[in-house]
Amino acid sequence: MGHANKDEFLVVHIAVLTVSDTRTPDDDRSGDILVERLEKAGHKLAARDIVRDEIPDISKKFKQWADDPAIDVIIATGGTGVTGRDVTPEALAAVQDKDIPGFGELFRMVSFQKIKTSTMQSRACAGVVGGTYVFALPGSPGACKDAWDEILVHQLDIRTRPCNFVEMIPRLKE
Repeated sequence: MGHANKDEFLVVHIAVLTVSDTRTPDDDRSGDILVERLEKAGHKLAARDIVRDEIPDISKKFKQWADDPAIDVIIATGGTGVTGRDVTPEALAAVQDKDIPGFGELFRMVSFQKIKTSTMQSRACAGVVGGTYVFALPGSPGACKDAWDEILVHQLDIRTRPCNFVEMIPRLKE
C-alpha cells in the first residue's frame, strides 16, 4: 500500500478467499463479485484462493496472507453460517490478534433490511491477524454485494470521514 494524504484515493491490496467444500474457480460467483467490486473501486486484487471448510486450512491461509507484505486486507466469503461445516469464524478466532465486533453487527443491520430476521443465521465477523484486516462474509452473492456496497467500499476508502480502516493500516502492527 502506498502513502497518500486523506484527500487522495489510496489503492488497497486485497486478497479474496472463498471457503467452500464445493465451489471451484469456474462457479465462485461470490468471489467473482468481490473481485469485480474491489477492482471497480480502484483497489488491486493481491491474491485469490478457495479452501475447504476446515479450520486448519482456513487459519493457515489467513496467517499466510497476513504475513505477506503485499496484502493489506483479506476478505473471505463462505463458512459463516450455523451448520456443522461452517467454521470460518472459528478459524479467524484461532489466529486473530483483535476482534472487530462492530463489523458483524453492522453487517447484520444492513442485511436485516433485505432478509429480515434470517440475518441471525449469519456469523459474519472481522478481526486483525498479524496487522492485516480480515473480513469474513457469508457465501451468498447477495451478502457479498451488501457487505461491499454498504460497508467495505467506504471503510476501505481513505477519503471516508470521519474515519476509516485504511488510515489505520500503518499502525496495526504497533
